[in-house]
Amino acid sequence: MYRGNSSRVVPILLVLIVIAIAVAALVSAGRAIFGGDQTGKTQVDIGRDALLNTTLDHSVRMTVRGSIVADENFRSYQVVVNPTNRSLTTYSGYLDQPLGAKQYGNNAKAYEEFVYALDKANMMKGDAFSGDKDDTRGLCATGEVFEFEVLNGGNVVKRLWTTTCKGSAGSLKASTTQLETLFHNQIPDSRTILRTIDL
Repeated sequence: MYRGNSSRVVPILLVLIVIAIAVAALVSAGRAIFGGDQTGKTQVDIGRDALLNTTLDHSVRMTVRGSIVADENFRSYQVVVNPTNRSLTTYSGYLDQPLGAKQYGNNAKAYEEFVYALDKANMMKGDAFSGDKDDTRGLCATGEVFEFEVLNGGNVVKRLWTTTCKGSAGSLKASTTQLETLFHNQIPDSRTILRTIDL
């Protein structure tokens, strides 16, 4: 009785299917062990690399926004540090009318120490949000919003933010107090200046 080649084909197909499954499992295991999901790691590395880059075109910036109140009473401030300058500017209103400003010179060694301190304080720890999730307008209306940015030639490489309001933790995964103190310490009379805007 002739049974044809089907009796030989079925076991061969089963072996090929088992081999394909084994190869797929090995590839997945290899990715998990050696590569994994690189999205978060790459983003952190890009931000961290830019943070630790001390060339003249790099800078760091902290922006603090106060409570959402009448335009006349709204206050915010910004500290910007680069290898040649350090500045603190206070603002009035939602159109950022400058109230006062202090500027100091800087040098490459001082900037290097500062950005390495920011790195140790995890300034670039966190995954930057996108779209609506990254929109801070109206957020934490009774508290403060903190933004920490690394810039290259005026372009933001990475921006992380957080707030003082529960339920609006933001993208930053670091101590705001520690980072804020490091930025304030770059401006010798920052406390006196900031008392004028009551933030």
